[in-house]
Amino acid sequence: MLIQQRRRWEYWWLILNFSLLLCLGEKVSAQIRYSIPEEVKEGSVVGNVAKDLGLDVSSLGERRFRIVSGSKDVFLQINQDNGVLYVDRTIDREELCEKSIVCLINLKTIAENPLEIHYVEVEITDINDHSPKFPENVKHLEISESVMLQGTRFPLDAARDPDVGANSLRKYTLSTNENFELDVKTRGDDKIPFLILKKPLDREQKSEILLTLTAYDGGKPERSGSVNITVNVIDMNDNVPVFDRQVYTLTLDENAPLGTSVLRLHATDLDDGANGQVIYTFDNSLKNRAFDYFEIDAVTGEITIKGLVDFEEQSVYEIDVQASDKGQVTLTGHCSVVINVKDVNDNAPEMDVTSLSGQVPEDARPGTAVALISVSDMDSGENGLVICTISDNIPFELKPSFQKNMYSLITKSGLDRESEPMYTVTITATDKGDPSLSSHKTIKVHISDVNDNSPVFSQSPYTFYVPENNAPGEYLFSLSTSDRDQDDNAGVSFYIWKGDGETPIVSYLNINSDGTINALKSFDFETTKTFQFQVVATDSGTPSLSTNVTVNVFILDQNDNAPVVLYPVSTNGSAEGVEEIPRNVNAGHLVTKVRAYDADIGYNGWLLFSLQEVTDHSLFALDRYTGQIRTLRSFTETDEAEHKLVILVKDNGNVSLSATATVIINVVEPKEAFAASDVKSSVKDEEENSVTFYLIITLGSVSALFLINYSSKCLQDVNYDGTLCHSIQYRSGDNRYMLVGPRMSIGSTIVPGSNGNTLVLPEHMRASGEVRMEVLWIIVIYLENMEQRGCGAWLQLQQWVVFLVALIFFWSGASAQIKYSISEELKEGTVVGNIAKDLGIDLSTLTKRGFRIVSGSTEPLFH
Repeated sequence: MLIQQRRRWEYWWLILNFSLLLCLGEKVSAQIRYSIPEEVKEGSVVGNVAKDLGLDVSSLGERRFRIVSGSKDVFLQINQDNGVLYVDRTIDREELCEKSIVCLINLKTIAENPLEIHYVEVEITDINDHSPKFPENVKHLEISESVMLQGTRFPLDAARDPDVGANSLRKYTLSTNENFELDVKTRGDDKIPFLILKKPLDREQKSEILLTLTAYDGGKPERSGSVNITVNVIDMNDNVPVFDRQVYTLTLDENAPLGTSVLRLHATDLDDGANGQVIYTFDNSLKNRAFDYFEIDAVTGEITIKGLVDFEEQSVYEIDVQASDKGQVTLTGHCSVVINVKDVNDNAPEMDVTSLSGQVPEDARPGTAVALISVSDMDSGENGLVICTISDNIPFELKPSFQKNMYSLITKSGLDRESEPMYTVTITATDKGDPSLSSHKTIKVHISDVNDNSPVFSQSPYTFYVPENNAPGEYLFSLSTSDRDQDDNAGVSFYIWKGDGETPIVSYLNINSDGTINALKSFDFETTKTFQFQVVATDSGTPSLSTNVTVNVFILDQNDNAPVVLYPVSTNGSAEGVEEIPRNVNAGHLVTKVRAYDADIGYNGWLLFSLQEVTDHSLFALDRYTGQIRTLRSFTETDEAEHKLVILVKDNGNVSLSATATVIINVVEPKEAFAASDVKSSVKDEEENSVTFYLIITLGSVSALFLINYSSKCLQDVNYDGTLCHSIQYRSGDNRYMLVGPRMSIGSTIVPGSNGNTLVLPEHMRASGEVRMEVLWIIVIYLENMEQRGCGAWLQLQQWVVFLVALIFFWSGASAQIKYSISEELKEGTVVGNIAKDLGIDLSTLTKRGFRIVSGSTEPLFH
């Protein structure tokens, strides 16, 4: 009614305003309408009234533009400075208009000079600022069990929501339960909830039911309110006492003492009060001998012995027991008690073991059956229940069968015959009697071998040292293997792996079934210093397993190469040379040098020189280490003009080998010697150029071969440590170049067994041919020693090749070339340059050495 009256009043108010507008049209300029939500902040702008009405903002103050009517509570104000209508107080729509659909604030504004009246209508729109709310937070209901019919309705208090429209109350929900469902009845704007019973109540199952009723409005986001409903179920005597079990079965020792408690029964009545109190009695409707031996307590339900129980008289007693409540209408529950009299445990378990296989392969999978075990016990009850166990720490276990008292002995984990070839398994069967009795059975499980182990060489890799010149077919060395398997799986055969790029010498090797290796041909140290091959060992298992090993063979040098005389040059198999020297030379003059080379190394390649035959022992001397021939004294007029020297060159092998060279020395007059030297020098230049050319080719060839050889050998050397096997040291004290080995100290002489070599240089620069031969000697010895050592010397080979090439050119006749530049028309006697100084030649020896210009233009321009 109030709402209808309010709406009617609003209509009349609009009609009155419209009438005044018609009457005072000359004073009312316009009517405008704004809309704002409730609860906006104070100071929020509603709209610019002056602008919307077309009033001059600058004259608002003078014309006293203001609000002259409206609600009692002033919620809105006009700013006379700019004509803005703003919120002066927070507006609560529910407080202002309650449940009205439309909430309006009507304002009348006035401006003077001239007088203008304007009407402003502001609609306050609703926001969802209220949640549905029930009259109380907790509701209690009491409902009797088993009485109320399905579909019975129970009214509940409705929720209230002050918001209107979409923000008002929209729906209810009820928490999930088995007994009630929700129904909502609409009455005007109210929605009233009802609980509807959909399933009868049972206090014994649930004496209290907790529900939650929730109301939701239609706002976005929606808001809700809830009430907790507690339904208390009132009890009725509708439950029969119920025993924990329908049949109780127990075992009783025979001859148990009187008064012994046999069993305490327990029955439950879910009713409350007297309806739930229980009394226990034996059912006497049937005559039973058990009543003579047993009795029951009416309150506690405990059954005790009152007579002597004898197993031989009766082994089983069955008693019917009833439990009754104290309700007005008595309800009774029943159960049966079966008492088994237990016999004395006087029989031990018996076992029967059936082995499925004599041996179990070591590669058997876990779960492989080994034997079947069946057990039995003549006793009954606990005395007849048997448990089987086996010994610990073995890879077997017992698996119960689906058939009672049957077990399978199976593998639990992997087997390894090499670790344990046989297991002793002890099986124990124990009954559950007290005291328990047990029996034992022992079986032996043998593990058969499978080929699961590869042959293993005694060492890897193998390294052997074999002397050269071995007899073809001779035993060299042997390899040995072991295989943890047995019988055929352990039988090993050998073969030499011949892969691509294999050293040809390997094809001449033969390996026997016992691992011994023979060579079908002799080894030559000078051809092959070391080689490597692979040996494969394969067992006889199925499938066979194999392994391989690397064999490194080092050939040991034997003294099988006689010294070769390099100078004098051999002709027709004999080394003979002719030397001419002036008669006026002094003592110590170097006549010539015998050069020789031995392809062997160490002692076998260490050469010594000695005079085997000489015309005059007082004239010439031979250095035993260098092969230099020098004069011992000056020549006299009585000395012969020709002298013959036979030099013996031999190595230091156990059985030394030797060679001889003959040197014919002609003593000539100084002028003849000087003239001959001029002739020989021009010839010698050509020879030196030729010798130099061949030495360079030789050096390049040796270096290339050495690189190829060591790229395949030294790079495979597992003992490579980057150290230099030999080094060349120069001793200025006695003009010696020394090839120092790993165990030689710098400056030491040749030490037996050190593989060292010493090269002695003359006091002065000698003919380039001699020096080049010495350099060739250094190359040969150095490369042989490096190759014999086989220890990474190839890393420094390039540096030594450069050094040796420079050494050859430095000491050759064309060891240096200098260039001067002068302008034409210079005066005679003008110095061009100091050739001796620029070439590093001792000035004091220029005359003695015959330093001169021997070629140039036909007219000598320089001196």
